Amino acid sequence: MGVQELPESVFKLCQNTHGWNELGDLRNYTTTDAIRQAYIKQWGNAKPSRTSNAVAIIRKFRDSIQSGHMTITYNPELRVYHIGEDLGDYQFRDDNNRVGEYANVRQVKWLGDVPRDTLTQSTRNSLGSTLTLFSLSKPVMSELLAVLHGDVPESPESPDDDEALVQLKDQTIDQSHELIKDKIQSLLPDEMEQLVAALLRGMGYRTRVSPKGPDRGVDVFASPDGLGLTQPRIKVEVKHRSGSMGSPAIRGFLGALRDGDSGLFVSTGGFSREARYEAERATVPLTLIDIDDLANLIVIHYEQFDVEGKTLLPLVKIYWPAE
Repeated sequence: MGVQELPESVFKLCQNTHGWNELGDLRNYTTTDAIRQAYIKQWGNAKPSRTSNAVAIIRKFRDSIQSGHMTITYNPELRVYHIGEDLGDYQFRDDNNRVGEYANVRQVKWLGDVPRDTLTQSTRNSLGSTLTLFSLSKPVMSELLAVLHGDVPESPESPDDDEALVQLKDQTIDQSHELIKDKIQSLLPDEMEQLVAALLRGMGYRTRVSPKGPDRGVDVFASPDGLGLTQPRIKVEVKHRSGSMGSPAIRGFLGALRDGDSGLFVSTGGFSREARYEAERATVPLTLIDIDDLANLIVIHYEQFDVEGKTLLPLVKIYWPAE
């Protein structure tokens, strides 16, 4: 195969798939819904989006890959990409004929290996998807084939590659931020009050959440001693799934504040321009926090969260190479 003779499609298959052995022969399922129901029966449907992704990948593995398509998989121990040509033959192997632990297999003619270190940063980024099976773009295909045939880029690292890495980092941070906001938005109103209290405890305060019922505009109370005998005395109003807050809500909250109090108004639905103006001209300290601000504060102080707070919003730390 010449370097310029690109195949119609290139698919990357990750090694972390469980192989769907429990589904048996994938050719037995004539519709997507049949695959979905079989998948749910085996592994449940606690996360519907993950189920939909898995079903789509199963269909791709069985139907989308055709004879002549390239298949790429990665060996993280050796840091090489194995590149092969699919022979167009999906097979189901019984227990005595499995390939390793896998019953659902495709025949591939392996063409060679491409070391990851020989690729540009942009191509490495494209190959780093966590999806089990996904298609690659033509520029990535071209570079992989070029390296496979001995045309190694003169300088795998370039200023453009550095910029691509920075962009990938920014995209990853932005995506994680939105996912955290999704988790926050999924909480119930009383759980949101507990989360705000956990945040304040992570910031060094002692808190008290008001019991259900009339709270006169105060859902959470926080102070250094927990009794309000030392300042700041923070009174918090939490509005969750209530839409954007307007100026009347701000004025009502201000009416619950007394001399020496500081106000914190949390609204996952945001605030109107009039509401923000009302807060700016307030005669007592008042801070408005929308869901974006809340997510940022949680990330900053999460390591200081107690067990209750981390249980409400489980997060994991992701490490990134230093500059």
